[in-house]
Amino acid sequence: MIDEIVMLRHGRTRYNLEHRLQGQVDVPLDIVGQWQADMSGMELARCYYWAKASAMAADPGLVPKAGEGQRVVFQPEAREYAEAPASRRCMVVVSSDLFRARQTAHAFADLVHAPVLTDERLRERGFGRWEGMTRDEIRAMDAEAYDSWKHHTGGELAYGVEARERVGERGAAAVRDWLADPRFVDRPATLVLVSHGSWIVATIGTLLAADPDGATILGAMRNAFWCRLSVHRTLNGAPCEPRLELEEFNVGPAIADSCDWGNGPDYLRSEDMGVWRPVSR
Repeated sequence: MIDEIVMLRHGRTRYNLEHRLQGQVDVPLDIVGQWQADMSGMELARCYYWAKASAMAADPGLVPKAGEGQRVVFQPEAREYAEAPASRRCMVVVSSDLFRARQTAHAFADLVHAPVLTDERLRERGFGRWEGMTRDEIRAMDAEAYDSWKHHTGGELAYGVEARERVGERGAAAVRDWLADPRFVDRPATLVLVSHGSWIVATIGTLLAADPDGATILGAMRNAFWCRLSVHRTLNGAPCEPRLELEEFNVGPAIADSCDWGNGPDYLRSEDMGVWRPVSR
């Protein structure tokens, strides 16, 4: 039974670097985004190493074996993994079907031998005719609609942009369906959802019964950062519908505190790459 949810945003893309609205355009990670995904993937794999042991308990074929013809002093036994407490939990990784999210999901899931499932309901907010445009381009096209969007008064809807409320609703529906999935009721489980910044904020707001627009007070998600929620299924000792509690928001790997996370290490940056800077609103 799922008792913990981690929501991980994808790493940087070229559109992120250029401050273009991606929406549901299928943009891959750039070189810095892959590095971000790998750094976060390794950090999460360290935190959730039990998931690798659990996978090896479920599939003894994953347990390393010494090569033929070598003198074997000790051969790891699948029994060790089956008897470990880690075998009593499972890891479920579900990604948006957009490539940048799947790349980020595999940066973590492959390290712990977890399959990556996909769910199109985890896609980013659709930005209609604004997809692929920079904020300056949108402002030049329709300053009034742009300002309305920034003030959360809905001016963007005239351009086919998906309403924040709708994003939160489809995100929350996906989460609730995964929480009820009968495949994951026989033992405790952690659900990792790999998605997109606007989707994560809107979905958390809806799940916590907040206005999706008001949920923006949480702030924006950084690339390849994550949130963690606990799932409670009892209230005053009696069973109840799953209740979620936000434990962490916008958390990243330790290396993000000691480097230029948005631009990555110098050894990955070409001279003509450009510099990522936070959006000025």
